Amino acid sequence: MGIKGFDRAPLVGLDALRAAHGERLAGLAGRRLTGFAVVRFAEDGEWFADCPVVLEFDGRQVELCHWKLDELSIGWDTIDTAAPVAGWEWFDCTPVWSRHHERIDDLVGRELREAALLEWQPTDRRDVASGTVAVEFAFSGPVGDNRLRIVNGLDENRLERGPADPRYLRHRL
Repeated sequence: MGIKGFDRAPLVGLDALRAAHGERLAGLAGRRLTGFAVVRFAEDGEWFADCPVVLEFDGRQVELCHWKLDELSIGWDTIDTAAPVAGWEWFDCTPVWSRHHERIDDLVGRELREAALLEWQPTDRRDVASGTVAVEFAFSGPVGDNRLRIVNGLDENRLERGPADPRYLRHRL
């Protein structure tokens, strides 16, 4: 993807993600969200949801990126969002780091209360997203709008706010 420091190390399934990252995600509780970065195209400002979502918590950085139907990469303090996104000269648009996203902007400065992994458990077992895992961050602030979820948008990231769909099974960390 041309992102300096990004090492796609995808994991699949709740158990693998909890074992590899659960303790560190839980350890973010009590820290403030001090910044974030997403990749947008310079030409039109469109969010490029295939690239990692980078959240900064008082000096600790977590990098999340959904890929394929069931893979989630979580990195820690590896992506340099000050470095340009390289290798896209062939493409019509120029990807750049941005510190703006309408679903995250108002969360900057808020304290993280807890992190959780959410497992998609639909009633229809033929749902191809069954078992995919999202990461949820619950912040201080108005109840009902204080949760941010980075979910699998079926081969890209999707950001959601507010209460989670009831088909998610929440696993607190």
